[in-house]
Amino acid sequence: MILEVMDRELIEKGFEPLRGIKALVVGLGRSGLSALSLLREAGAYVYATDRAVPSPLPEGVELVPYGEVPGGTELVVSSPGVAPEEEVLRKAKRKGIELIGELELTYRVLESLGIPWIAVTGTNGKSTTTSLIDFMLRLSGLKVVTGGNIGEAIGQKVLPLIRDGSILSTDYIVAEVSSFQLETIERFRPQIALVLNITPDHLDRYNSMDEYIEAKRAITKNQKEQDWIILNQDDPIVRGFSDDSPARALYFSIKEQTTGGYLREGSLYISINDREVELVSADAMPIKGAHNVENALAASLATYIVTAEPEPIRKALRQFRGLEHRMELVAVKNGVTYINDSKGTNVGAVVKSLEGLTGWVVLILGGRDKGGDFSPLRRFKDRIRRVIAIGEAKTKIRRSLGDSLVIEDAEDMFDAVKKASGVALRGDTVLLSPGCASFDMFRSFEHRGEVFKEAVKRLEKNE
Repeated sequence: MILEVMDRELIEKGFEPLRGIKALVVGLGRSGLSALSLLREAGAYVYATDRAVPSPLPEGVELVPYGEVPGGTELVVSSPGVAPEEEVLRKAKRKGIELIGELELTYRVLESLGIPWIAVTGTNGKSTTTSLIDFMLRLSGLKVVTGGNIGEAIGQKVLPLIRDGSILSTDYIVAEVSSFQLETIERFRPQIALVLNITPDHLDRYNSMDEYIEAKRAITKNQKEQDWIILNQDDPIVRGFSDDSPARALYFSIKEQTTGGYLREGSLYISINDREVELVSADAMPIKGAHNVENALAASLATYIVTAEPEPIRKALRQFRGLEHRMELVAVKNGVTYINDSKGTNVGAVVKSLEGLTGWVVLILGGRDKGGDFSPLRRFKDRIRRVIAIGEAKTKIRRSLGDSLVIEDAEDMFDAVKKASGVALRGDTVLLSPGCASFDMFRSFEHRGEVFKEAVKRLEKNE
């Protein structure tokens, strides 16, 4: 009984600085609602604001007009989707109010418990790598909480565990973190940080590529000498992240042997402290493509740092079949393969997907432009049979690629799939890898992928 009281006191310690304060949550999407729940649990007085208000709000939350910062507000928690230049955030800064995000809030609530964090960032591959780490650690017998930019917000995942006390038995927290989330960290310190790659993305939000890179670099800013940073040796931007970090650096590469993880003669290896361990052949992995070898090497390194046991890693690599909407095989019809890569929301992701395929491709491309440059796709002109352009970016796609590739516009996803199937030949792949955000035509990238799959099903019925 005394131990239970002590445990509860330890858990409550993270809430103490929030108890009784006035806090404003800006943005009421998944992350914002998670912040509301944590703040209410802590006993804060919570205001909330958004342009579009979900219904119902949690009990005890006071809704205020968008842009308003109530008097006496001591803390503002901003959702990742709220741009830093929004007037409500500028107003809070002018008033000297502390501004953080839901990731930082969750970290502070749990900080006193000493649970180590593994954080994964990068332009592409975050969700796959995060899920692989989760799978590997669970196969190793560890208790893991995984969330963040993948699935549920991390605060939403840990809140039930805080309430029932089982958070105390958690071995690791694994978080997928975006550049938007890293903009608002102050104390967040992952004991293991992974940076997978950096290619142009979100340039509709950032003023320059350098600004985007600096947002990603923030993942290392609170790390200490006993921590680890895992970096892509083959990415010239990423490998430089170790220069200003005190953390111990490991690297992964599919081009050369390095200190960390590498591909040699078709097999994956890790080498830490001069101990080389062969994992599996790349051909033995259900997930295919060079980009997935990179993801697997990064996840294997993170897990091996924790467990020093290769067998659960090998088992995970042989069993993990990937995630929905990420190079997901939908159907093979009349010799044509249909692949859903709706999560490919930037041009770098499209390039990785094309590199992982062989043969001719009919590419469904487009959506809401994020400031990306489509010109890198020109180098695939001898493998892309046709581009089917969709969404708001159609004009930009035609302007960027029309001199190198055959472009055909489609009105919607059903039209796109129909047109793609009409030009695809036996042995070809119809690939949805939009290189754009989904919000011009769909609720989310998941919704876009589901509509693509439904369009393929209808195609099958009509043939």
